[in-house]
This record gives sequence, C-alpha cells and structure tokens, in this order.
Amino acid sequence: MTLIKNVGKTDRNIRLAAGGVLVFLGIVTNTVLFSIIGLVVLATGAIGTCPAYMPLNINTNKDDKA
Repeated sequence: MTLIKNVGKTDRNIRLAAGGVLVFLGIVTNTVLFSIIGLVVLATGAIGTCPAYMPLNINTNKDDKA
C-alpha cells in the first residue's frame, strides 16, 4: 500500500516543531496524553502523510510527487 504524500514542506516543519514541543511538554509535566499526541504529530510530519487529511481531500503538498 502506497501512502499519498499530502503534507507539504511548511506543514511538515510545523508538525515536527509542534510534535517536539508536545513530547517535551509531556515528559516535563509527566502527562502521557501530551506525549502520545506529540508522537502522532511527529510521525505524520516525518512520513509526510496525514490520515485525517484523506477523507477531507486536503493536500498541502505542492510537489505533486507521491
């Protein structure tokens, strides 16, 4: 199964930064929920595919390369 890259460069950078902050916040405050959400955001930024974008037909990737 090939995942469509639907996360653009700016979107990926924001996701990576926000995910890192959430994971850090989860570790510092000992809150598992922040850590889990942060890991999901980091993963979607790292792989370039957001499953939530698929049913909504959102694509921030301007390269059109899958």
